[in-house]
Parts: sequence; C-alpha cells; structure tokens
Amino acid sequence: MLQYEELRLQLLGHEAALKDLADALGLSKMKQEIAELEEKTAENGFWDDIKASQVVLKRQSTLKNKVSAYEKLCGDFDDALVMIELANEEEDESLIEECTQSVAKFEQDLETMTLSTLLSGEYDAKNAILTFHAGAGGTEAQDWAQMLFRMYCRWGERHGYKVTTLDYLDGDEAGLKSASILIEGENAYGYMKSETGIHRLVRVSPFDSEGRRHTSFASVEVMPEIDDTIEVEIAPEDIKMDVYRSSGAGGQKVNKTSSAVRLTHIPTGIVVSCQVERSQHQNREVCMTMLKSKLIEIKEREHLDKISDIKGDQKEIGWGSQIRSYVFMPYQLVKDNRTSFETGNISNVMDGDIDGFINAYLKAESQKKLEQ
Repeated sequence: MLQYEELRLQLLGHEAALKDLADALGLSKMKQEIAELEEKTAENGFWDDIKASQVVLKRQSTLKNKVSAYEKLCGDFDDALVMIELANEEEDESLIEECTQSVAKFEQDLETMTLSTLLSGEYDAKNAILTFHAGAGGTEAQDWAQMLFRMYCRWGERHGYKVTTLDYLDGDEAGLKSASILIEGENAYGYMKSETGIHRLVRVSPFDSEGRRHTSFASVEVMPEIDDTIEVEIAPEDIKMDVYRSSGAGGQKVNKTSSAVRLTHIPTGIVVSCQVERSQHQNREVCMTMLKSKLIEIKEREHLDKISDIKGDQKEIGWGSQIRSYVFMPYQLVKDNRTSFETGNISNVMDGDIDGFINAYLKAESQKKLEQ
C-alpha cells in the first residue's frame, strides 16, 4: 500500500542520522568508560571514601542512562519499521494511524536526543536553579509569576526530573512575589538556560471587574547548581545574613522558628533566600549554593575573567530584555522573540509543553556558533 511505503521510506530516511548520532554521543567511549567504572567499583576499599564513591556511581549512572536512551531509540526505530512492513504485507489499513504516530514519535525523540549533543557547555549537564520575580503591576503580575512557576514545574515533571521548591514568597492577594525551584536531572541547566529573561502576558484580567485587557511581566533567572567540585571563593565579610520565619508553600511545617535564611552579597547586591529546609544551618547551605551558582552564571554570561569583576546590583543583573510573549486575548499565541518560534496551543504551553521553544533556541545558538 502506498501509505505504508511512504512511511517506510520516511523512517528509513532517518537511518543515517541515527547512526551518526551514536558517533556524536561518543557511544563507544561511553561504553568503555562504563566498563572502567564498573572495574573501579569492584576494587577493594572502594567504599572507604563515601564521597568519592558517590561521584563514581553518579557518573556511571549518567553514562548508563545515555546508552540506554540511545538503545531504546534504536529499538523504537526497529519496532516501527517492522510494524509498517507487516501491516503493508497484510494490507491492514487499521494500523495506518498507529504507524504514523510511531514514526512521528521516533522523529521527535531523534531530534531531542540530537539536540542534547549540542549541550557541551561547561555547566550544561548540571542541575538548574530557577528564580521567579513578579514585575510591576501588583496582583496581576504576581499571578503571572505563579503561572510561570507552575509551567516550569510541569516541564520538569514531564521530563522525569526532580523538582524542589527552595523559596516561595506569597503575593499580596494571589500568586507569588518571588520563588526559587531546583530542577535536578541530566542537562537540566543546558535546556533551561534558554528561559532566562522577561516573559510577557497579555490577557483579560480575572482580577479586573470591568474585564479589561492587561499586560503583565515576570522575570525568570536560570543558573547551574554548583557542586563541591567547582571552587568559588566568597569572602565572609562580603556576605550579610538575615533570618526570618518561613512562609508560603510548606511554610506551616517549618515556620515555628526563624529558620529561613536570606543572604546578600554586598559587592553585587545579589540576594538569595531559602526556607525549604527545617534548620537555619541547612537553609544557609542551600543559600550559599544558590549564591555561588548565581555568581558563576553571571561571570559566564558577561564573559568576565573573575567573579570580583561583577558589578552592579541584583536588578541590573537579573532583568534583561523580553524574550517571549504569551497572548491569551484577543487571540491565543505564544511567540519567542529570539527565534520566532510560535504556537497557538497556549494551554499545552502553560502545562509545561515548551520543548519547541527550547529546541528552537538550541538550534539557533548552534547555527550562530557555526557562522562565527
């Protein structure tokens, strides 16, 4: 049947790209490293240094997940091809839709995995810390900030990442004034770094009794979570610490004492806060990680030689140009100003379906590098 033959040729057209992907991923080197790490875990005294052994096991798990994902993609290719050929032989028209969906899913997964090979930056593989700030506009902007908070939490959950709320400051009547989340998983920062900037919302406000259209703004800051393997020197005298009682999401369980911590980096004016942990000491540790991560992100973004070169206050650092518009009324459209990628399915976007925007950004950045 013609439809099956077209699907078969469409699928086979990706066979070369699938093989090239193995080279781009460095599959053979990964398998060799996995074998070497397995030998290391079997050595006597491997568990004597718990911290070092955990680093090895984490690396081993990361590599195995990458190999497994590629092998699954190959399996999906073979399964789709077999199904198409069998359905064609049997002339079974009832399987056309299922075969079409299998090819489309394979193409999408192939593109996603291919784009992951572009994440070769120093911090791309790290976890991501996202911080949300409502713009001017009171309740309307605070509600928009909460909508973005939910969108990115849903994106993380869709991809099997672990999402943890680090800090949450309620809005005056609805929404939030500011919040921070940690998204843990392979390449979380590599994907999320495209989301830094101001996000603009246009809609008929549910808080306006006259039903007028409002424009609201909220900012998203994204930074890589810096672990102990990266040295960041911060002088103790450059840090001001404030403690307060926790509030917002989960606050009732932890606000009996002043356990929440706010750190201010005096030279730059950067402020970070955490209230998710039960003790002041734990919250301070999380804050220090966030502060180091923010300083590293600024240093890399501004191409500075050292952290002490960072100038200005938090507002100048955190707020950049508008990157994306979300229009609910008079029509429905989400459009990225940097890549021109757009979609009219705004409900899916707000439910975390933002891979199209992320992939378009990665492609554009890759093209820029090729042209340089």
